[in-house]
Amino acid sequence: MAVLGKPGLALGVLGALLVATTLWASDTPPAESVRPPLNHVPSANCGECHQEIYQQWQGSMHAKSTALTDPIHGAVYRMEAGDPTEEGVTHKVTKAFPVCLQCHAPIAARDKTTKLDAKPMYAEGVNCVACHTMTAFKGVVGEGGKPTLGASAYEYSKDNLRGPEGVFNGKQPVKAPGGGDEPKVNAFTHRANAELFKTSDICLGCHQTMINPQKVAVCTVGDLLLGKEVKETKVKGKDVKETRDVVAPTCQSCHMPVLNGFASHEILGGHDPAKVRKSVALSMYAEDKGSKLQATIILKNTLLHSMPSSAPFRNMVLKVTALNDKGEVVWSNFKEDPDKEDPQSLLILKLLNNEGHPVMPPQATKLGADSRLKPGEKRVLRYAVPAAGVKTIRAELFYNLITKAMLEKIGEQLPEELKKPALVGQAETVL
Repeated sequence: MAVLGKPGLALGVLGALLVATTLWASDTPPAESVRPPLNHVPSANCGECHQEIYQQWQGSMHAKSTALTDPIHGAVYRMEAGDPTEEGVTHKVTKAFPVCLQCHAPIAARDKTTKLDAKPMYAEGVNCVACHTMTAFKGVVGEGGKPTLGASAYEYSKDNLRGPEGVFNGKQPVKAPGGGDEPKVNAFTHRANAELFKTSDICLGCHQTMINPQKVAVCTVGDLLLGKEVKETKVKGKDVKETRDVVAPTCQSCHMPVLNGFASHEILGGHDPAKVRKSVALSMYAEDKGSKLQATIILKNTLLHSMPSSAPFRNMVLKVTALNDKGEVVWSNFKEDPDKEDPQSLLILKLLNNEGHPVMPPQATKLGADSRLKPGEKRVLRYAVPAAGVKTIRAELFYNLITKAMLEKIGEQLPEELKKPALVGQAETVL
């Protein structure tokens, strides 16, 4: 069989990681005892052939998703469960296996281990075989309404790799074996599964809904992203929600864009300010109302899910300032706390305890107000600004990875770059 094209891009869109081990140079697979279990193949083996995509993945949050490598998740995990390098850790509230491992360390979750430094593939987080062994999405709700989250939301293959294209379609590709101490042989066939890998189903096990120990849905992406349209009607005086399938872009359309003819495995999201800047279109104009200037700010969500999305501690803050001809601030919509001084400027899904106070996601007992921008929403905000001495009105939209409540709890454990707001939109009017 001929080796196709550029190194690392032989398998096609999203399928380039399918050859997860150094490939055996024979049509006869080696003995079962020689090959490693499929879900124990480390991503470095895949990278021997798929170098470019492996490098993309290495820089992604998928590769940094565990409590060993993600400072935010790590701080929360240690608070809610314990040491990620210890075996037998249970959640402090539920006393059960930590559910967060189902998404953040799916191979460890499948092996029912909590010692994430025991094997390379546990510490790799969402690695190559975590996704490319999936065969079917079962949904996030199982029998009796029990959540089936992350790794438990899928069925898996034990003896063949899966992807969007049937390039090899069960045949054994040929590649000279590499060196190293680990057994690097390929006895695994390959199967195409476009229905899973070319739809959002491949992502929704982790990114659709996440339930905390109090059974509060703290992470959601919204119906439109799922290719569903929700219509509320009344039947015999009762509110009824009807859903229908609609044509909608997949998660991969935005988060795995095509680069050089193949899907990127950087999988950019909220940790990338440049990616976030594309999510909201901010514009502004001002009108003279005599002693007052009316500043009108328009926020347009360009996404098919709420913004900010998914992780409930992410939030956006609109800062509006008026400056004099020296560039000095003479007025602002808030000084310290946007939630108290200008609630409309804070875009967030609030998580509350029984007393109604903001808390971290694991402690939430109920959902509070949801001021996030809905899918495709255009929101108009107006401010009456004292006109005296004002030369410029400026609007700035900032994105925060964590809330003020979380910052107070775990801020000391986080690097400075994760605590600082990122400027993701700005506009100004010179009078």
